[in-house]
Amino acid sequence: MTQASALPVAISCGEPAGIGPEIAARSWHALRHEVPVLYLGDPDHLPEDVPVVCIDQLEDVPEVGKTALPVLSHRFDGPLTHGRPNPDHAQSVVEMITTAVTLLKNGAVSALCTAPIHKKALQDGAGFTFPGHTEFLADLSDTAHVVMMLVSEQLRVVPATIHMPLSEVPQALSPEVLEQTIRITHDGLIRDFGILVPRIAVAGLNPHAGEGGKMGCEEIEVIAPVLDKLRGEGMDLRGPLSADTMFHAAARATYDAAICMYHDQALIPIKTLDFDRGVNVTLGLPFVRTSPDHGTALDIAGKGIANASSMIEAVRLAARLGRIRA
Repeated sequence: MTQASALPVAISCGEPAGIGPEIAARSWHALRHEVPVLYLGDPDHLPEDVPVVCIDQLEDVPEVGKTALPVLSHRFDGPLTHGRPNPDHAQSVVEMITTAVTLLKNGAVSALCTAPIHKKALQDGAGFTFPGHTEFLADLSDTAHVVMMLVSEQLRVVPATIHMPLSEVPQALSPEVLEQTIRITHDGLIRDFGILVPRIAVAGLNPHAGEGGKMGCEEIEVIAPVLDKLRGEGMDLRGPLSADTMFHAAARATYDAAICMYHDQALIPIKTLDFDRGVNVTLGLPFVRTSPDHGTALDIAGKGIANASSMIEAVRLAARLGRIRA
């Protein structure tokens, strides 16, 4: 598939009172000769200096997108005030996500890049019951299990457990959860990144990977048996490894992705290596979904100072993964 004939990447607007519309517009401007994009949302929420064309025919997106941001227009109820989410907008924010999934299912777009949502605003204004984008997209696509991967040029990393207190991690880290995480990561590296024989490094939970049981037994009782089982199926797995020696340059060169046991163990290294350009990729969905690795940034919304680097990389990666799946 050539760039000229490539299907567009859909960008859902996210929380309009945040920086989503601004960074979406800037990603279009940065990539307009590289990636066709289609913005889903209210055109009035976009920065005033951005040329916009509301379109009816999706085949017009590549040509229109060279000089203006193509928008699949949906007018939101109620006024927009930067930095202050309007509950009247919540239902429309949800509808933009569902519209994007419909376009994906119909083959009208190649991938989805989601601008950040404000979960409390959606709960208050639309009765949104999902913890976030990822769980909602899994529900819309009837997907039982998904995995969050953070991607940069230097590192791909997956947390086996995500948003929970550290005290709850050992109980949540079951053999089933870890095996599922490794399988989805392995399949995602093959399907989405074109790595035919993925090399996966797996961290231990405890310091020094438990040091033979002296500092915890999760490595012996939970992690190692899962790795042994999957190695028996032919997977190239290293670990359990001491997390403090996994992320220097020489170590990173030995694997294609690292699986960590909890949120900060995974996110600290990637944000240290490339704070501004990390991308969130959801593995396990029947379509490509990426997002910038940050939130709505309500405190700087509308000021024109938001760093769009992560969004630009998220759109670029969405297009690349969409081409691989095509």
